[in-house]
Amino acid sequence: MKKISYGMHSISPADIESVINTLKSDFLTQGPAVAKFEEKFAKYVGSKYAVAVTNGTAALHLAVLALGLKPGKKVITSPISFVASSNSVLYVGGEIDFADIDSASGLIDINSLEERIKSGGPDSYSGIIAVDFAGNPVNLEKLRIVAKKYNLWIIEDACHSPGGFFTTSDSRRSLCGSCEFNDISIFSFHPVKHIATGEGGMLTTNSEELYEKLLVLRTHGITREKGKFLNSSEDIEMGPWYYEMQSLGYNYRMPDILASLGTSQLERADKNIERRHEIAKLYDEGFKNSEIVPLVKFNEGHAYHLYVIQSEKRTKIYNVLVENEIFPQIHYIPIHLQPYYKGLGFSKGDFPNAENYYKKALSLPMFPTLEDQDIQRIIEIVIGV
Repeated sequence: MKKISYGMHSISPADIESVINTLKSDFLTQGPAVAKFEEKFAKYVGSKYAVAVTNGTAALHLAVLALGLKPGKKVITSPISFVASSNSVLYVGGEIDFADIDSASGLIDINSLEERIKSGGPDSYSGIIAVDFAGNPVNLEKLRIVAKKYNLWIIEDACHSPGGFFTTSDSRRSLCGSCEFNDISIFSFHPVKHIATGEGGMLTTNSEELYEKLLVLRTHGITREKGKFLNSSEDIEMGPWYYEMQSLGYNYRMPDILASLGTSQLERADKNIERRHEIAKLYDEGFKNSEIVPLVKFNEGHAYHLYVIQSEKRTKIYNVLVENEIFPQIHYIPIHLQPYYKGLGFSKGDFPNAENYYKKALSLPMFPTLEDQDIQRIIEIVIGV
């Protein structure tokens, strides 16, 4: 039987050629391929700036650092995400909190979020990490209204949603990562994501100040720009070799090899989104007269990193699919029920919508090279359970 995973990367001859060209070049890291990838990615999502890093988790870490999160200050996010979304806050000594999800979308519930912020007391929260779960974008225009009311920054965790968009109040498309209504957006280029570089991540922003901070933070906190030096020649000899470490940064640089792969993959990103939409429609049609409920109805702005269904028979369906060499996944175990987070004071019952979602959630295979006949086979097996 043909094995089918829930997600799968696709490497084209053009991708291979792009990487080979970099391997033959003078730079394997800190070279021109990274800048090229950043420029093209910023153009793709509609932001002014983009900063490539080692992975999506590094992007989250640098985002909260650049935004100046102070120890003891709270950040609120969704419990239905990968743990990296919340872990990034803990890395810098901040405190994490969650708001329940909207059962109809799987996204953070904005009303629940505002109630949580109100109950925390004045100035106890610093920011919001909004997760575009499964590729379904958070309406950042609406979220921004709440953020402004309480003087909070917004990070968009767009790891699932490059190429996605939501429709604004004046009927425009606001692209995920454009930072039109938020401060920083972050992306992942893990192999199961829309754009695969093996490992890799990206931050986008429209703030020159944040952009400059991110560039320094990803490279040990070091600058080589003479006009920004803090020392003087009276303190130390400052020849052409001179550099300064001005903050505590990290080695989060993306190698040129990976950037060249990302640039090549970006060339067919729109085509792959179109195919993901086709697959979602095939699933929707296949489950139309069954007891299987898609998490959300099809919409053009959804980037469909995942195709999530809800079923009371979730575990049985999972097991039958695996028996047939089809490997679905569960996205996600609620973060607040992880042992580490329970140790921070969270417990079962805190976010009932998220917990009820988890009991029924199943992510079916979703990737551009998935064939129609395989989709039909998956549908038949799921309905037959």
